Amino acid sequence: MAMAGLYRRILPSPPAIDFASSEGKKLFTEAIHSGTMEGFFKLISYFQTQSEPAYCGLASLSMVLNALAIDPGRKWKGPWRWFDESMLDCCEPLEKVKDKGIAFGKIVCLAHCAGANVEAFRTNQSTIDDFRKYVMACSTSEDCHVISSYDRGTFNQTGTGHFSPIGGYHAERDMTLILDVARFKYPPHWVPLTLLWEAMGTVDEATGLRRGFMLVSRRQRSPALLYTLTCKHESWKTTAKYLMVDVPVLLSSDNMKDVKNVISTLLMSLPSDFAEFIKSVAEVRRKEDVDQGLSQEEKGKLAIKEELVKQVQETGLYKHVTDILSSEIKQISVLQESLPNIAASICCLGAGVFTGNSGSLGRFCCHETSVRCYRATNFDKPSTVGSETVVNGKVEQGVDMLVPSSQAEPRCCNFGSCGYSGMHPASNDILTALLLALPTETWSVIKDKEVLHEIHGLVSIESLPPLLQEEILHLRGQLLILERCKDGKIEDDLGAPLI
Repeated sequence: MAMAGLYRRILPSPPAIDFASSEGKKLFTEAIHSGTMEGFFKLISYFQTQSEPAYCGLASLSMVLNALAIDPGRKWKGPWRWFDESMLDCCEPLEKVKDKGIAFGKIVCLAHCAGANVEAFRTNQSTIDDFRKYVMACSTSEDCHVISSYDRGTFNQTGTGHFSPIGGYHAERDMTLILDVARFKYPPHWVPLTLLWEAMGTVDEATGLRRGFMLVSRRQRSPALLYTLTCKHESWKTTAKYLMVDVPVLLSSDNMKDVKNVISTLLMSLPSDFAEFIKSVAEVRRKEDVDQGLSQEEKGKLAIKEELVKQVQETGLYKHVTDILSSEIKQISVLQESLPNIAASICCLGAGVFTGNSGSLGRFCCHETSVRCYRATNFDKPSTVGSETVVNGKVEQGVDMLVPSSQAEPRCCNFGSCGYSGMHPASNDILTALLLALPTETWSVIKDKEVLHEIHGLVSIESLPPLLQEEILHLRGQLLILERCKDGKIEDDLGAPLI
């Protein structure tokens, strides 16, 4: 039997006040004059309606990510990079979300994977006074937005769990503006902050946990050592598991007799797909973008990257990692691929990202592989590029792989061919950074006190330059959040520190 169609719902008022009503307009005007609607204008510029009845969490997050001007790094449609609900698919399958919705913790994971800073709180992890403080802070800024997870029943609305961004705050009346992403159902509306807190304090039956709110903001600087971290790519999952779960077990062995033995054991035990992880470190760009030269923004990012790589190479740990890789590279099978083969697979991966099919590596075929050196505009030293023509059916895409300049100087002329060892680009740099990013307590299981003391001296980040320390702390937090998301632990420890 066909279901009758529904055209919107009448907004229960009270307790809500329709944004477009006379009283709603008055609240809006007064809040503007009070300076607590600053975040509204960015959000309203990217306000969207959820495309599926259960996509409220995805719509809320994509709306906020676009408002924060975070670049997704892959195309939406045509040439445009833009966050859309369909692109938020790495932490939970879209079909599952479409059928059952998405949990609060999974939205937190998605926000991290999308490149945002996130602070998340369930109501039993915070207080109403803290919530009011956060709402006020984000309402007076364009750089932070609040996404609320609440139960509609508290407002006498139909439905249960729902996500929507908070668009503003009226301090004198203590009311929040909910930009309801289910615009086919209810318009934006004002509700008392105390009532919203009560609605967030309800229990989500799917998880047995309280609902809550998250603060989403843009990072001051994008990570430079590692370009991306996503729980969609299997190599990131296994690498995070290896570092966070397997490494402590290896370190607890009685065989950890000296520093070389410790580091060698960790490098010899790398997961089988670690090569894929290292490949994802290389920057991949469309060939036409490379031919146009580097923008000022790109030049700035490259300068930061080069400085970071230099700082990594100045650490004592880097010397140990490099020495071991040089002597044992033939035994570490995951690091023995030739650079042309590496370039081919990386460029195929990049082509997948550019076309929005990052999980479809097997669909792309690479031709005309070459490795060359070139001098970037306004740069004295050469950069190494692996060039590919990537074919998907009848469509060809020119792709270049920019190899991090951290590798030992290649034997090349300005535009000639290059000679390389079999080691992956930046393997020693990235391995050093990953070991530095391990939580301090990871090393405490080493039984030999002298070895433990020496290792602590090598992995301590307290004396690192501020730029590198920031990068390592970011990477440490990302590894922790990735491991929690993978195991479902994020639902239980949203407030756990990421460093």
